[in-house]
Amino acid sequence: MDYRIFPPEDLLQARVKLPLSKSVSNRALMLNALTTDPLPLKEVADCDDTKAMMAGLGKTDGSVNVGAAGTAMRFLTAYYAAQPGCEVVLDGSERMRQRPIGELVDALKACGASIEYEGQEGFPPLKIKGNRLNGGSITIRSDVSSQFISALLMVGPLMENGLTVTLEGEIKSLPYIRMTIEMMKIWGADAEMEGNEIRIKKGQYQATDFTVEGDWSAASYWYEIEALTSGWVTLDGLQRFSLQGDSRVIRLYENLGVNTEFDGEEGGVDLVASPDGVPRFIADMSDTPDLTQTVVVTCAMLGIPFRLTGVASLRIKETDRIEALKTELYRVGIVLEIESDDIISWEDERCPVREMPVFDTYDDHRMALSFAPVALFIPGIIIRNADVVSKSYPGYWDDLKNAGFKVEEVTATAEAPLGENETEDQA
Repeated sequence: MDYRIFPPEDLLQARVKLPLSKSVSNRALMLNALTTDPLPLKEVADCDDTKAMMAGLGKTDGSVNVGAAGTAMRFLTAYYAAQPGCEVVLDGSERMRQRPIGELVDALKACGASIEYEGQEGFPPLKIKGNRLNGGSITIRSDVSSQFISALLMVGPLMENGLTVTLEGEIKSLPYIRMTIEMMKIWGADAEMEGNEIRIKKGQYQATDFTVEGDWSAASYWYEIEALTSGWVTLDGLQRFSLQGDSRVIRLYENLGVNTEFDGEEGGVDLVASPDGVPRFIADMSDTPDLTQTVVVTCAMLGIPFRLTGVASLRIKETDRIEALKTELYRVGIVLEIESDDIISWEDERCPVREMPVFDTYDDHRMALSFAPVALFIPGIIIRNADVVSKSYPGYWDDLKNAGFKVEEVTATAEAPLGENETEDQA
């Protein structure tokens, strides 16, 4: 479905119960599945990715298709490889078949896994025969997806010789690796990271009572909305001392005019407008790549030039997010510069806007989530395939409506001319 979006008529006031973290949920689901006699998880994120994980963890033979769920593809590859007697073909969407997985497969094979490619070398689908892995010492590139590393680490305690992983080069998405290690410890694993080396002893996971926290990635879109409106936003479900790397959104948005106040009694986070934004935004996004689209759109709408490094991993996400950002920002007159695979910038170069923007989402939830707030500047924009948000934040459109946005289902085939009373400058 396609949605046309209009901003609230009055000053924005919203209290939002955020979805649970899918990154925490997927790790919790896998750790629980690797535990003998686990305690049931009270609640996990209600989204496509966790549904794919739960469905996959419930099978030990036949065919498993995770669709577009990248986390499930990586985690389940390691899970099945470490399950003696398991035999599955693990597949996904057409885009998933274009997302490389060779580094993880090579690492697991070095630990004794039996995995074959059913199609193109280095890409899904995978034929996996589970067995007891030997483990030992391996080296893996640090600039690969942190999900590869996390998947490998979580099956480490099940290996005969434990597992020592040396990360080669500058580590990308380090907070996600640390999250995995901390959660493994909660389940009783003996795992330590020192420098670029992670050491995991052979052992057994222990049943634990665990509660999944709210999603800081989902919170980022409300930080964007607050930055664009200076309204009143309260977010429920977030933890001050979070396992999630995307809690860095607090520090990033301090430079974009949003301060964060924690309400210990009510359990909410108040977003407060601040006059202390920077004239030019510079940040290294390598630890928190999933915040890149949100930050880029915020800066573009506020007219703040920016330079972001550490974005190379965006090329192999649900879509090539760098090219997608460049294409869709052009629709609102923003000429994004791609300095290299790892650097994007904008120095206030603009182009005319003659049509009402209709944004493509490329089967990428974060494109829809981050571009919807553009309606605050250009009322009536259209988001194509808006239901793609179900991958991580199914209730997003309802939350926008409750905050005063008008969200209408439409049939969109092309951009429409700007209205009679609209000008290119206003757009």
